Amino acid sequence: MSNFDYIKAMDFDRAWLNFELDLPLEPGKDGSANPFYITRPGDPIAELADALLAPFYRPPKFFFSGHRGCGKSTELLHLMSNPRIQEKYWAIHFSIRDEADIIDLDFRDVLLAVGGRMFREYRKRGGELPARLLKDLDSWRGKVEEEVTTVTSGRVSGFEVSAGIDAFFANTSMKMRLEPTTRTLIRQVIDRDITGLIDVINSIAAAVKIKEGRIPLILIDDLDKPSLTEAKAIFQERREILMQPNCAIVYTVSSALFYSKDFDSIRDQALFLPNVKLHPHNLPQQYTPEGYETMQKFVSLRMDTRLMDRKALVDAITYSGGVFREMARIMRTAIGRARRRKSGQIESVDVEWAASEIRNEYRRILDKEDLLILKNIHEQNRMEYNDRIRPLLQLLALLEYRNGENWCDIHPVLRKLLSE
Repeated sequence: MSNFDYIKAMDFDRAWLNFELDLPLEPGKDGSANPFYITRPGDPIAELADALLAPFYRPPKFFFSGHRGCGKSTELLHLMSNPRIQEKYWAIHFSIRDEADIIDLDFRDVLLAVGGRMFREYRKRGGELPARLLKDLDSWRGKVEEEVTTVTSGRVSGFEVSAGIDAFFANTSMKMRLEPTTRTLIRQVIDRDITGLIDVINSIAAAVKIKEGRIPLILIDDLDKPSLTEAKAIFQERREILMQPNCAIVYTVSSALFYSKDFDSIRDQALFLPNVKLHPHNLPQQYTPEGYETMQKFVSLRMDTRLMDRKALVDAITYSGGVFREMARIMRTAIGRARRRKSGQIESVDVEWAASEIRNEYRRILDKEDLLILKNIHEQNRMEYNDRIRPLLQLLALLEYRNGENWCDIHPVLRKLLSE
């Protein structure tokens, strides 16, 4: 989305674009905040910024999570525009999707991505690394290539020996994403010398720190996509290895890990991004003004609100549950419905249509026991550990909120389903 123009919509065509579901809000080239960005109630990302700015003996590592669609990517990008973060850190942000296969992800893939992306990004920005370091990296690259080609008798397609460290990192990234056989071989080679890879990462980080006078900060997005089993294997079983790189790192992690009893392994460095609270605890018929104002601003920055009836806007906010991606989804569906009606304005009938579309999806996948659990939670708004609750949270059938203590409620579109 780097070429996306953040222009307020004055018609439905532009509004459709502005409510793209996967639109992380990148800061301006001058580091300024994105025109569509809004500060959440309580400014929860400030907690992560404060933690990164605090004194430390070793560069910190944090595990950042939240519900699907709550805006984690946007908040990480916004963090990079923080002047104090820019002063202290040489920061990069990337998606693990660009470096590895998120369907088959391993801790070695993550470490290789950290080293490779830091090296490539520094070179891309015009940075020059010491000749001695480049020689050492090239020596390490040669050993890895030699072991891989020895195991396969040179049959790994496209794995160019002596291609240089720049090409090696780019080539390896592509193959880790697209070639399962090569991915397995590279992991085997790395596993025999995991300390060698850590040394490579630390050497690059040290050189960047000396050259730039700032500590590298790596913000890794989409690490929350792997399954709970894979998340445990990476962040619980290999936590100590992931803490070894001598640079600051923010790992995004699956919300499922936060709802697991294995959460203790990352508790001390964990931060959870809450949804926007739209009603007080156990009072679903009351409005929380600050929450509604936040979600209204989310819309008004993207679209002239004269394109939407006032009641329809309030209804849309209510149905969103305070989840930004759900709000964008409702707006897009309602825009499409209004256009088909040949209306110049989004009305409540369009928002109800959007809500029914989401509700129908849940109707297909929720069973009777799910509905019973949801009904009980809706009545009490209480968080209780239950193996069946975790998938409901991941499906956004349940949404977590905070006001001191954490609590949860059902996705608002489900209220009608539970009353049927």
